[in-house]
Amino acid sequence: MNNQKLANKLDQFLEIHQFKDYCPNGLQVEGKPEVKKIITGVTACQALIDIAALDDADAILVHHGFFWKGEGPEIVGMKYKRIKALMDKGINLYAYHLPLDVHPELGNNAQLATLLGITDRRPLEPWDKRCVARVGKFEQAISPEQLSARIESVLARKPLHIDGGKKEIKTIAWCTGGGQDYITIAAEQGIDAFITGEVSERTVHIAREMGIHFYAAGHHATERYGVKALGEWLAGEFDFDVKFIDIENPV
Repeated sequence: MNNQKLANKLDQFLEIHQFKDYCPNGLQVEGKPEVKKIITGVTACQALIDIAALDDADAILVHHGFFWKGEGPEIVGMKYKRIKALMDKGINLYAYHLPLDVHPELGNNAQLATLLGITDRRPLEPWDKRCVARVGKFEQAISPEQLSARIESVLARKPLHIDGGKKEIKTIAWCTGGGQDYITIAAEQGIDAFITGEVSERTVHIAREMGIHFYAAGHHATERYGVKALGEWLAGEFDFDVKFIDIENPV
């Protein structure tokens, strides 16, 4: 498929026009005009680019790409090396941030909810359908310890758990990646627990004082599954050769 045609299909499927994001969504670095083989991954780091180059991939599809709001515009140092490696091999780079977080089927939040068995999903802020954070419930209440064990089993990573005091967890809010500041909204709604990727110093006190269990399960670990699902969708719909590469990241 032509690289621009692929960009258009992804842009439309993920409805990127609905979002004001921190980076450009879509085709970020243009490469060869025809795309057949695609490498997917969480972040367009040098290690992922090197693997794609060795595998003669035509494109890389990621959640975290380049050109973030607030960063310097200069293409020097690490950014230069990454972009040069892409251009030397003619590798297209596609990146989708917030649109991939909130997609109702293939998004990071939807995929994590499915893996953890969360049902009755809706936006945490119901007046905003594009709200990144979500809320739902478990069919049967579980203990805080059982939820820790379930997260560890699914993500192969032991989460940081801050005890909110409740003996059982039935309602659950979550936001993959760096969504720790949504905890206050979740607590104000009386939700039993909140899951995200990262934690801040203040988050611990909020969880304890507002009575909500908090789980930090890793930014990378919670955001592996959206881009993986998107790649599998592309393979199924358009017969692309797609391979997901998980570059280990403890954060």
